[in-house]
Amino acid sequence: MLRAQVRGFCSVNNLNRLINESVRNGRLMDARKLFDENPKGRDIVTWNSIISGYVKNEQIHIAQELFDEMPERDVVSWNTMLKGFQRINDIEKLVSYFKQMSMNGLKPTEFTIAIVVTAVSNAEFRILIQQIHTRVVNLGLNSSVFVGSALMKSYMSMGCPVAIYRVFEEILIKDVTSWNALLFGYMNLGCVDQGRRAFEMMPERNVVSWTTMVNGLVNNKKLDEARFYFDEMPEKNVVSWTVMISGYERNDQFLEALELFVLMRRLGYCPNQITLSSALSACAGFSTLVFGMQIHTSLIKSGQPVDIILSSTLVDMYAKCGDISAANTAFESIPEEKLGSWNSIIGGFAGHGLGVKALEKFESMKNVGVRPDEITLVHVLSACARGGLTDEGEMHFEKMEREYAVKPGIQHFACMVDLYGRVGQLEKAVELIRTMPYEPDVVIWGALLGACGLHSSLEVGLFAAEEMHKLEQAHPAVYSLLTKIQGEKGMWNQVTELRNMMKQSGARKQKAGSWIESPT
Repeated sequence: MLRAQVRGFCSVNNLNRLINESVRNGRLMDARKLFDENPKGRDIVTWNSIISGYVKNEQIHIAQELFDEMPERDVVSWNTMLKGFQRINDIEKLVSYFKQMSMNGLKPTEFTIAIVVTAVSNAEFRILIQQIHTRVVNLGLNSSVFVGSALMKSYMSMGCPVAIYRVFEEILIKDVTSWNALLFGYMNLGCVDQGRRAFEMMPERNVVSWTTMVNGLVNNKKLDEARFYFDEMPEKNVVSWTVMISGYERNDQFLEALELFVLMRRLGYCPNQITLSSALSACAGFSTLVFGMQIHTSLIKSGQPVDIILSSTLVDMYAKCGDISAANTAFESIPEEKLGSWNSIIGGFAGHGLGVKALEKFESMKNVGVRPDEITLVHVLSACARGGLTDEGEMHFEKMEREYAVKPGIQHFACMVDLYGRVGQLEKAVELIRTMPYEPDVVIWGALLGACGLHSSLEVGLFAAEEMHKLEQAHPAVYSLLTKIQGEKGMWNQVTELRNMMKQSGARKQKAGSWIESPT
């Protein structure tokens, strides 16, 4: 049909319209056929359209071949190629083409500068930002809101609040977008005082301004102030609610997160996937299975699609709330399991002391071609530790770099210390601590000390306590475990002496908890 249309009326305008229509509807092969069959009916717009189609499909090598064949090029041609290199993160080629564009005598547009600045701000080419800024000033584009906003974000990535303000001052007509970019830059760099002043000076504010302010305060751990601004918002949207709810959840204020989620629903706002994920994480943190199940039920009833992050959070919530069977059911219902969901279920089984089940899931994960990361292997080693599976733990620890391409971190060493400690191999635990390529932290010494309490080993316990004391003075768990060991050995004079030391140091009994925690 397309061929008949072109054969019947093959004007340049008609050809361009048909190619654009084909590209827009995802029919790139049809567009290419039209292009190839009409060599004499092409103009520069035709070339730009077909190149744009390949760029949108990330077939940059074909776009590049066509670009090289072009009889003439305009700014749109160059911008299209620059956008293509940005899409595939080929920053070196992007910078090279930007230089060639200038050498060919073409003046960059605002769009050109925005593409280049955005691309180089996320790479080792960040040093070029100042050079590009100078070029922008010479071209007279520094007064543009579009260019200014891109430059401010780039200087933010470099950690330069002074440069951010300088760019802002250069913008001729400062609209709400430019003010929001200034506020975002300040808050992202932790310049809260400057951010407050910028917010107060804004001639007008929109919901993005308020949400940026709330999010900035949340990220800078000022939750009470963030809530004040949130409550003052004249208009809220789902993003605003999500920022505040997730802020509470990320800072372990689980009850506040759930109360705000309830208020959000009561006021008629519809949560998105991120909101629901934050609420479910708060349920996990607060160990409220009933509320988590209610959220899950309402999610099913709404027919809302569930993305991989939300699916993993559901698995995590059920596991942390004590229902590992429901966690496994939620995991099995995921159409295509990704690494995050595998980590959640393996960590869930590990946390429930079901080491064999955790390792079975790990093997299933590998069998379907999902590659483990450092979090997976913390869960695997934790499962081995809690299950007393020494051989399996040593095997997976030894395989980390060779087979899984994961360098063991301090958490992995902590799991191995915990494993050796639980099975009573304290000498191996001490030797591992002495030879590992990290300075032992409180988690490492705590794992060893916990094992000493389990196996009543006073000598190693005193050694671990001394090292812990250097890192975390007067930690109550140290004294409690040592007095327990001494009491079991009938060393009551030493127990009395240690308790007196505990009183003098001000150490108080704290809520019980494990030294080793698997990451979420």
